[in-house]
Amino acid sequence: MKLLITGVSHKTAPVEVRERLAFRPENLPAALADLKAREGVSEAVILSTCNRVEITVTTDDRSDPQAIVDSFLNDQKNISADKIAANLYRHEGREAIHHLFRVAASLDSMVVGEPQILGQLKTAYASAKDCGALCGWLDALMTRAFGVAKRVRSETGVGQMAVSVSYAAVELARKIFSSLTNRTIMIVGAGKMSELAARHLRRSGASHVFVTNRTHERAVEMAALFQGTPVEYTRFVSMLPEVDIVITSSGAPHYILHKDEMQRVIAARRNKPMFLIDIAVPRNIEPTVNDVDNVYLYDIDDLQEVVNS
Repeated sequence: MKLLITGVSHKTAPVEVRERLAFRPENLPAALADLKAREGVSEAVILSTCNRVEITVTTDDRSDPQAIVDSFLNDQKNISADKIAANLYRHEGREAIHHLFRVAASLDSMVVGEPQILGQLKTAYASAKDCGALCGWLDALMTRAFGVAKRVRSETGVGQMAVSVSYAAVELARKIFSSLTNRTIMIVGAGKMSELAARHLRRSGASHVFVTNRTHERAVEMAALFQGTPVEYTRFVSMLPEVDIVITSSGAPHYILHKDEMQRVIAARRNKPMFLIDIAVPRNIEPTVNDVDNVYLYDIDDLQEVVNS
């Protein structure tokens, strides 16, 4: 049996590469079925987060797992592994086990000690189990990784000073404005990262927080948690002239905010500066938005400096 982990992370690839390889949750079952069905593959797991995409496979001894994964990436993402060779890492055997344990324990995260990665890994594990892609040795290894992560968090101080990506985004906003008091914020997306951002914003003194989401009921539910105001998804762009900071973390597969829209927004604000923090992968905001005068766009890779601080 052979074990191989192939991936990219915030350490090896910029967000524009990571978003090309990212798997949306609704597409994961079909991708796992495709990978598991390839000749020689015994088990498979796909982990796709804002900061990493990793494909883990076990194969029989006669197969070439690297060739299998490269072919899979080409078919699924229409991207040749040769074109992103400088961004890819590959770990085999014992080295792969060590890497998996480090990832599970958040030692390889942008924010060392953050708790989100373990939950994301468990979600990836559950998806693979549901699809029948885990049924043996790799299943046991993943379970062991969860135990290792739990020991690391309980027996060391690695999580004591940890912050999340959402917290880093709010800290960036606070750094920009020095104070968030009397600032109006729009949060686009109502997932876990958005909810964490909203809680941090409230604690930081933001005067008003709008929440929008494609499923309006979820926006209403999240806004109620911290006395925010839900906004209909179809109306959020028209609300932006009132907003100082936008934080996006939507699962949309395409840009939801474009340069021409932001040109109209900033004109309506009479060129009053506006800051956009896009922590989604794939990105929610068209990168050329940053070319608009008095609009300042940051993506998830820009948070590294905040995290280091």
